[in-house]
Amino acid sequence: MAAFMQANSLIFALASSIAVSLLSFAGLAVIILNNDITEKIILYLLAFSAGGLIGGAFLHLLPEAMSRARGMEQGFLYALAGFLLFFILEKFLFWRHCHKRECDIHTFTYLNLIGDAIHNFIDGIIIGVSYTVDVRFGITTTLAVVLHEIPQELGDIGVLIYGGMDKRNALLLNFISALPAVAGTITGFCYLRNDGVIISILLAVAAGGFIYIAACDLIPELHRQRDVKKALLSMGAFFAGIILMMLIKIIN
Repeated sequence: MAAFMQANSLIFALASSIAVSLLSFAGLAVIILNNDITEKIILYLLAFSAGGLIGGAFLHLLPEAMSRARGMEQGFLYALAGFLLFFILEKFLFWRHCHKRECDIHTFTYLNLIGDAIHNFIDGIIIGVSYTVDVRFGITTTLAVVLHEIPQELGDIGVLIYGGMDKRNALLLNFISALPAVAGTITGFCYLRNDGVIISILLAVAAGGFIYIAACDLIPELHRQRDVKKALLSMGAFFAGIILMMLIKIIN
């Protein structure tokens, strides 16, 4: 029975990571839709994503990490480590802006793909580890990953096309850079499932990372909106993301 439950959880985990990888094709929206429409959609996606990440971190990942950690203080320390880790990764691997007058955009485009591949592998580990807790927790964590992946994938396609790639290659390479999520899921589920300490650390680190993405990348974008109506709607989308995570917590 235990072996059946484990196999069932692994199937769900792999399905989740494959679904996250397929989100790389969300960039089709950038190609198909009018730029004005895309900008309107992405604003509310960013807001909803920020709320979902904050809710997922504080209502799901951190409580589970704390219940497995050797002490609450240690759990918060790992969450802080996750926050700092994502800051460092973004600064040196995922830096998407060039402040020089002359930039080698083409080279930077491939660096962007490498950074995304690493990022997706880490997301896969988080998904795999979360499914070692139980299937419902894994689905909730996957949802939090999905919420921050969609706006990111929309932006990634824009970066690749701006870097000189044609649209077909941009979509293909973006998908390839998303596939490490599956390898990360297998790593997290198969090799870390029996280590409770490692699981608590990774869940706390993931929580810190989610908080970093929401607080440092997404929410500042919402503050730039000066139109009162759009600002209020984006705030509503932000709270909707949190409420969704609260409802999932209540149902579970």
